[in-house]
Amino acid sequence: MRTAEIKRRFLAHFEANGHTVVPSAPLPAIDDPNLLFINAGMVQFVPYFLGQQAAPWKRAVSVQKCIRTPDIDEVGKTSRHGTFFQMNGNFSFGDYFKAEAIPMAWELLTKSLDQGGYGLDPESLWATVYLDDDEAIDIWHHTVGLPMDRIVRRGKKDNYWSMGIPGPCGPCSEIFIDRGPSYGREGGPEVDEDRYMEIWNNVFMQYERGPGTDKENFPILGELPARNIDTGMGLERIASVLQGVDNLYEIDEVRPLIEKAEELTGKRYGASKSHVASESHPDDVRLRVIADHVRTGLMLIGDGVTPGNEGRGYVLRRILRRAIRSIRLLGFEGQAMPHLMPVARDCMAPSYPEVASDYDRIARYAYAEEDAFLSTLRQGTTILDLALTETKSAGGEKLAGSKAFQLHDTFGFPIDLTLEIASEQGLSVDVEGFKALMLEQRTRAKADAAARKSGHADLSAFRSVLDEHGPTDWVAYTTLESDATILAMLKEGLPTRHAAPGEVVTVILDRTPFYAESGGQDSDAGRLVGTDVEAEVLDVQRPVKKLVSHQVRVLHGELHVGQKVHAAVDKEWRIGARQAHSGTHVVHAALRQVLGPAALQSGSYNRPGYLRLDFSWRGALSPETRSEIEEVSNLAVRSDLLVTANVMPIAKAKDLGAIALFGETYDEDVRVVEIGGEWSRELCGGTHVERSAQIGPMAVTGESSVGAGSRRIEAVVGHEAFRYLARERDLVLRLAELFRVPSDQLGDRVAQMMAQFKDTEKELEKLRAQMVLANSGGLAAGAKDVRGVAYVGAEAPEGTGANDVRTLAQDVRGKIDPKRPAVVAVTARANGKASIVIAVNAAAKIAGLSAGELVKGALSGKGGGNADLAQGGGVPADQAAALLLAVEKLVAERP
Repeated sequence: MRTAEIKRRFLAHFEANGHTVVPSAPLPAIDDPNLLFINAGMVQFVPYFLGQQAAPWKRAVSVQKCIRTPDIDEVGKTSRHGTFFQMNGNFSFGDYFKAEAIPMAWELLTKSLDQGGYGLDPESLWATVYLDDDEAIDIWHHTVGLPMDRIVRRGKKDNYWSMGIPGPCGPCSEIFIDRGPSYGREGGPEVDEDRYMEIWNNVFMQYERGPGTDKENFPILGELPARNIDTGMGLERIASVLQGVDNLYEIDEVRPLIEKAEELTGKRYGASKSHVASESHPDDVRLRVIADHVRTGLMLIGDGVTPGNEGRGYVLRRILRRAIRSIRLLGFEGQAMPHLMPVARDCMAPSYPEVASDYDRIARYAYAEEDAFLSTLRQGTTILDLALTETKSAGGEKLAGSKAFQLHDTFGFPIDLTLEIASEQGLSVDVEGFKALMLEQRTRAKADAAARKSGHADLSAFRSVLDEHGPTDWVAYTTLESDATILAMLKEGLPTRHAAPGEVVTVILDRTPFYAESGGQDSDAGRLVGTDVEAEVLDVQRPVKKLVSHQVRVLHGELHVGQKVHAAVDKEWRIGARQAHSGTHVVHAALRQVLGPAALQSGSYNRPGYLRLDFSWRGALSPETRSEIEEVSNLAVRSDLLVTANVMPIAKAKDLGAIALFGETYDEDVRVVEIGGEWSRELCGGTHVERSAQIGPMAVTGESSVGAGSRRIEAVVGHEAFRYLARERDLVLRLAELFRVPSDQLGDRVAQMMAQFKDTEKELEKLRAQMVLANSGGLAAGAKDVRGVAYVGAEAPEGTGANDVRTLAQDVRGKIDPKRPAVVAVTARANGKASIVIAVNAAAKIAGLSAGELVKGALSGKGGGNADLAQGGGVPADQAAALLLAVEKLVAERP
């Protein structure tokens, strides 16, 4: 049974039992400050379990995409662990409890295939329960009919569930399947969890826990507002059972990736045995890493995560690079992602069609990341080789741990590769020093994580306001001012009842016309005015869903809870914000018209008069393309297109082709903003103009890279565009005056002056070349004998041009007796980098020396040329001398 069919049957079974099918939330845990990624099926339902929000349904069922990365370095070492997995779950929010949850699980597992079940043998199933949960035991034995000898009581470590942080929790009852004697010892889950594999966990969610040190030591703060059910059945685990394979790496969604890696590398999964019985063979570990990480990368990019240097982007980058590194260790030297990622797409598309429809965007990010990492590997190898050369030159036998850490931390250079290359050159690495620096880094990361885990507590005051007073009456779409009452105030996160002049506090109003920052749009500015009091609104946010908070500075008078105020948005601010947000939609539509549908927005920011938009694209836009985007945008403005905003079910919005921002989460009803009908149709909660002409003129001010496969375009609109164009005009007029030409001739005049500068530079180059070559005779005369080869290693004066360096190397070579094998190496420093040119004469070539091979040897594969003359560079300038030593060593150690 294919995994997609297992998923379909799970959803259908619970839908038939009155559950609403809820789509998987995106992998980035945007609404939870404790998590980078969704790591459990119940995460999107936490507010309902805690009673912070009323659940839209009494019963729900979902198959949630999940990511777990704490032990990413362990992935592949066993066949159990993976980073991406799917969790089947059925949920009750104060509706049914144990008496219905347990039989429903049993029915699906044991019902025949013809009846829509999984057809498992009831005699193979076991259940575990929490120590004192007699009620669950009674249901298992008397209702389901499970024999008592297959019901096991277990402690808090195994049968009490929470997310590992403050939040909902409760005892649980797990279902295990006996896979048979070939998997281990008889005796149930307490004896052997390899033979008896957990496939289902019924969590009886009825308590709230506080902070603790581990899975067993935490306080129970009290009961939840209602008794709930949260179940989880790992989709990959049940797939391995129903497909008759040993583990998740052999199911239909993963095994094809291993097979493709086998095809690329010539390795065979499971063909080799480790010399340590308890460990997997390194080849098998790497094949599992490739399969797991490529699939994870596909799903993360599909949900809007892009490779970066922090947060979610860094996790994705690390995952992709581990996969790339693993396949190179297996012997594949080409670009692997174009081979592997399509296989992952085909595996996952039956369950997630969007990875196929959106594959072009996904592939651009994945392929670009591989290009960037391969460049990193080349650069890291060069730096490592130079560091090893310096270590040996200084008589050392061990590479400093700080150097290994720098390679790992700065360049992403794997420590195992550092160890391997150092060993090849007869050196060891200060691994303890490296580990100490890594520990410091992890300690800092844990401190950051601990800070994030206070998120729920930090929001408790806002949730209390929401519980007591209900949602904010938010009227930002319909008016710029309204009367309001102050419901609560916070100062530095703590409740307060008064605020004096000069104090900055957070104010909660019963009604507000202020737009809260979201969807890339900055928050409104304005004033709160009451009797003898005025406060400036600095920022507006939504700390919890349906509640709006205002950060204000009291200008005069005193604010206090219960006070009546008049809330007024700065009219000019809102006009500019509407222009910028609608302008963002126009630029996005123009990008897609000019570049094609693959140019999808991946992020945006707009404030009055200014907008920036990040979009998926590889390579800089040409000036002509930028001008075309600007022209299309202004034509849309001139056309005075109608702008509308309508609320509709998300399914209808998708049918209309409305574009959703990657990484955002949406309710079942969404707001669709259209400019010119289908020309621009996006899901958006921002404020907008009524017709496109109100945006005013638009000028593109910049375009740049913001990461592999991602570009950023910036523009100004309205009055800011007028000001920008006026400044550009004034600059042109000033330059025209300085050059004493009409403005329409300025370009020709500048081009003429540039030509003159180039001519002057050429003359200077000739003079520099003459000065450099003046010493070629002395260098040739001072050639060192290295195993019968005349070797000249020289450094050109700083700033010497590349052409002059090549000329010097060839001139020195020409002044050495042609009968004598000669190698001439000349380095130069410029712009903080060092380069090298190597010239080899005919006699040296006969002796087996090649300029091209020497350059690649010195630069660890970089550089190019032929046997006579070759060059390379790009290393730090202070490595120039080390390059000359490296070439001399290669000459001395030639066969």
